[in-house]
Amino acid sequence: MNMNGKLVTVIEFQHVKPGKGPAFVRTKLREIESGKVLDHTFSAGHKIETVRIERRPYQYLYQEEAGFNFMHTETFEQVLIPTKLIEKPEFLQEGMVCEITFHAEQELPLLVDLPMHIEAEITYTEPGVKGDTATNSLKPATIDTGAEVRVPLFIDTGERIKIDTRTGTYVERVK
Repeated sequence: MNMNGKLVTVIEFQHVKPGKGPAFVRTKLREIESGKVLDHTFSAGHKIETVRIERRPYQYLYQEEAGFNFMHTETFEQVLIPTKLIEKPEFLQEGMVCEITFHAEQELPLLVDLPMHIEAEITYTEPGVKGDTATNSLKPATIDTGAEVRVPLFIDTGERIKIDTRTGTYVERVK
């Protein structure tokens, strides 16, 4: 929806009907451009201006100075996405299919959603110690995209792991 000239999306809402007084709706909104989360209360019957958005599948091709190039998986149309629209660009892998949200009327890209999990190879980490699985200790490791993640002590260079792209955390070892 459009609020004060900025596009926002509703994350959470709760309809409240107090014993005294009129009903209202308490919301958590995220500004699409900045990612800032706002708390806002709407009175009952408040009209909002909705904006039509579309989510489309695009495949990541390559990075250049101005941003990242993606290709629509069905029409093969290419689009250049600025870095600021991608929450965690360090996890982009060549050929990865992402969901890009567009402002439907203006054909303007708003944000890029990476897959929830990716598989990556460890390109460097300190050597692991056999039997070091009892503690919850983590060590830094670099993956093939160049990003640094924290992994358990038993993970070695050359192993493949699964990473949660939302938090950037290790999930499991991939065989």
